[in-house]
Amino acid sequence: MATVGKVDAVLLHPNDNVAIATVTLPTGYELSVPGRRVRLTGAVKLGHKVALADIPAGQPVVRYGQTIGFATQTISAGDWIHTHNLSAQHFARDYEFSTEVPLPPTPIAGRTFQGYRRADGRAGTRNYLAIISSVNCSASVSRAIAQRFDRELLKKYANVDGILPLTHKGGCAMQFGGEDHQQLARTLAGFARHPNVGGFLIIGLGCETGSIPYLVDRERLVQVALPGQSRADAIPILSMQELGGTVATVNAGLHAIEELLPRVNAVRREPIPASEIVLGLNCGGSDGNSGITANPALGEASDLLVAAGGTTVLAETSEVYGAEHLLARRARTPAVGEKLIERIHWWERYAAMFGVTLDNNPSPGNKEGGLTTIYEKSLGATAKAGSTALNDVVLYGEAINSKGLVLMDTPGFDPVSVTGLVAGGCNVVCFTTGRGSCFGCKPTPSIKIATNTPMYERMRDDMDINAGVILEGTPVADVGRQIFETILAVASGQPTKSEQHGYGDEEFAPWSIGPVL
Repeated sequence: MATVGKVDAVLLHPNDNVAIATVTLPTGYELSVPGRRVRLTGAVKLGHKVALADIPAGQPVVRYGQTIGFATQTISAGDWIHTHNLSAQHFARDYEFSTEVPLPPTPIAGRTFQGYRRADGRAGTRNYLAIISSVNCSASVSRAIAQRFDRELLKKYANVDGILPLTHKGGCAMQFGGEDHQQLARTLAGFARHPNVGGFLIIGLGCETGSIPYLVDRERLVQVALPGQSRADAIPILSMQELGGTVATVNAGLHAIEELLPRVNAVRREPIPASEIVLGLNCGGSDGNSGITANPALGEASDLLVAAGGTTVLAETSEVYGAEHLLARRARTPAVGEKLIERIHWWERYAAMFGVTLDNNPSPGNKEGGLTTIYEKSLGATAKAGSTALNDVVLYGEAINSKGLVLMDTPGFDPVSVTGLVAGGCNVVCFTTGRGSCFGCKPTPSIKIATNTPMYERMRDDMDINAGVILEGTPVADVGRQIFETILAVASGQPTKSEQHGYGDEEFAPWSIGPVL
């Protein structure tokens, strides 16, 4: 059993009727938080909730000053609150649009990072050569090309971070030109022209619904030109059926890579304003401390980046559910707030089509870490978005063109969510975790932020920052500043833990929303 320290529980809002244990507390322990004192009727684990007052059955349980669910039975002061006595029920949120738009933060001037300036003006933090598979039928060949490429050649090209195969399980058996097809094309094109990708080739089978001509024409896809070039070279497009099969396509792919490498290597890092960082915000393997430590600290870093003129992108719409009314009030315009709520209603309809509810999230691991309902999880997750105005809402994989805080409509599943963020243009990702997600996502570096010290110490090889020190007394703002400085360092080339291990090749997972035909 953990030793009870000076800070044994946290009361997050004066109106809350629960506190969150910051260490494992034993049965009979006398818990004291501002204005409240209770004796525990049972043990309460790190990250879990304890009742501060009697809560009758059917009455709301309040955390963050917001309803996170309703008591399914009478709860006594000092009781452990979790899935056995708390459930999410549908209740109406008060949707007000643009009623609490924050003032712009005090500008931060002069901050820069060492990045790659692309010919189209965008800023990269890494420099990969990508092999883009248009369909699962060409995935094995795409991966074979990457595996058979002579790694010794990369020693001649010091500015190239690697050869990245982007393979997936879709690309066919969908309506031609339908929503799924458009979304896949948007995602593939987003990676092809991503500022962290210096060059690419596309490989298809030849008969797939997700045809390469549709991709290239619809997305107006071109190979990025080098500075000083009047036009880009032609995109290397390889069709397995036209080339004569797998062996011929692998050989053609290897030749194409050797042709592309000198142009990908030609860029050099240079000082670029911090305003050109597009930061993806994601969380995975969350726990009861996520909304106390890592997510609020990332919110502080998000505010600093916005103050420096940059962009931060909240995602995982299914993990905004229950907190969307708070974001709607921060929307820059009513139209932005209405677009957010339209997405929320879409998710309600989408889940109902399959006979599920959005409260199927949190996952079993989330619940083991102390989270009970989707409302509780969402209220903590949205803390990543800091306190600035919500300036835009974009679709999955849609290009992110607004500055400040943006929301992208994605699922909560980490690989699918981050794939959309990267397709939209995020050149750095911050990933908070309480259970220990080891998430890399080439071509964009992923900074992992641990919510509690025990997990950080156990998984130090995979975690980049320990926000668990907040539970030990370090101010949230101090950890937020540490995250902001780490973002700039990683954008300048400092490798994350996942990059040190070479991880991040398998996380490309475009979202498929329609039927497989």
